[in-house]
Amino acid sequence: MTADTKLKVLEMKGITKKFGDLSANNNVDFELFRGEIHGLLGENGAGKSTLMNVLYGLYQPTHGDIHVKGKREIIKSPLEAIDLGIGMVHQHFMLTQSHTVTENVLLGLKSKGFFLPFDSAEKKIMDLSKKYGLQVNPKAKIWQISVGEQQRVEIIKALYRDVDILILDEPTSVLSPQEVNSLFATLKSMVKQGLSIIFITHKLDEVMQVSDRITILRDGKVVGNVKTSDTNKEELANMMVGRPLITSFEKGSVEATKNILEIKNVRANNDRNLIALKDISLDIKGGEILGIAGVDGNGQSELAEVLTGLRKMLGGKIILDGKDITKLSTQAIRNLGVAYTPEDRMNIGLILEYSVSENLVLDKFSSSPFSKGLFMNQSEIDKYAKKLVSDFGIRTPSVDVPAKQLSGGNLQKIVLARELSSNPKLIIVHNPTNGLDVGAIEYVHQTLIENRKKGAAILLISTELEEILSLSDRITVLYEGELMGMVPRAEVDIEKLGLMMGGSKLDSISGESKGEQR
Repeated sequence: MTADTKLKVLEMKGITKKFGDLSANNNVDFELFRGEIHGLLGENGAGKSTLMNVLYGLYQPTHGDIHVKGKREIIKSPLEAIDLGIGMVHQHFMLTQSHTVTENVLLGLKSKGFFLPFDSAEKKIMDLSKKYGLQVNPKAKIWQISVGEQQRVEIIKALYRDVDILILDEPTSVLSPQEVNSLFATLKSMVKQGLSIIFITHKLDEVMQVSDRITILRDGKVVGNVKTSDTNKEELANMMVGRPLITSFEKGSVEATKNILEIKNVRANNDRNLIALKDISLDIKGGEILGIAGVDGNGQSELAEVLTGLRKMLGGKIILDGKDITKLSTQAIRNLGVAYTPEDRMNIGLILEYSVSENLVLDKFSSSPFSKGLFMNQSEIDKYAKKLVSDFGIRTPSVDVPAKQLSGGNLQKIVLARELSSNPKLIIVHNPTNGLDVGAIEYVHQTLIENRKKGAAILLISTELEEILSLSDRITVLYEGELMGMVPRAEVDIEKLGLMMGGSKLDSISGESKGEQR
């Protein structure tokens, strides 16, 4: 990867974008050279997506200029951006599941007649596929292909429109390790052939691995622009949040005790009444973090809901600290010492219109000392809430403000404070750092480790593989409702883990490895 520094294909000068009194971007400068991968790094809310939405014509800048290939341009829509050779692949794919790859690529293109040129389109797709190593079947329907292949379709959609500047928004969020490596190889091949790529991410490892240069945004401003070869993760994290971060944790050794949770042959359907969990069996000891990895949508939500009484089971048994809780209600399960931080903290974990104090006692407002008969004891609620705000470092003007006024990180702290304040036996956390900035992620990880030291059994369900590897004592993978095998953290092989995330069982992988050694 060598950028042609003599040819600047993009320059954004003094970009300011205001929404009312809020400056999402404040006098931002950004440039891109031909044949380079330029990482755009920052916390959630730092202004990365806003800046790229300005470039892609979705927003108009309040102030500032955009120069594409040396010419000042006013980009009023994505169509105008594409005409200028700028394409964007969004974090959430915009594909029609029931249509073929070719049909999706052609969607939105102007037709010269009544019929779309399917034959020539398929040929061009195959040519692009071979040129850039983007293997796809033009005739396959989207629902038939993997998530990694769907991403390739999105990239081909952009390349089909002859773009030479490609914006990728958090492109690895739904990929397995093998798919990430494949994507990075593709990106490096693309820049060698003259394309230029803007890589939006919050993942330090990945931006270090794939980029040539990195621009760091914080609070809507550029706080750093560095060559990747001249920096490191610690320096980048410091620039992102304005202070040093703990990027690795000393978990310490905790002697695992008896089984706190035992799951035996659990089966359950999803919301479409299709099988989501197929004979799931596992156990977790006190003082242990069991990580469940896997691409989202493979039964993770259903498993968390079954364990907390939110979803009915088709069969199987759940044992908590020796007690059968299979048929108990959610409240009864909570009363036995189960804490749950759901993936969707905004709609399931909290009531955003309620105050901070009300959210902190959602599960106990009807019990003493928080209620007096039919009436709530507001002074006791406020006293308790202020203690939790202090203990968990929740940044809020007061405990009386609606939760919706707080940031994502502080909302997650409210959920954690409520769930962990009663010293639970079992803690179930589902994508606990999703959408959080690196400072809030650090806090969540430290909190989980502290509860492990206290002897809690923790089930960590996460699509963030780095998080699973950093925190877990044992790791398993959930794929299409089945567990692919269990591995102690010390024995984890990343390549094998990636194969498991793609549907290969550990036994079959290990068997193949032994055969190769012989």
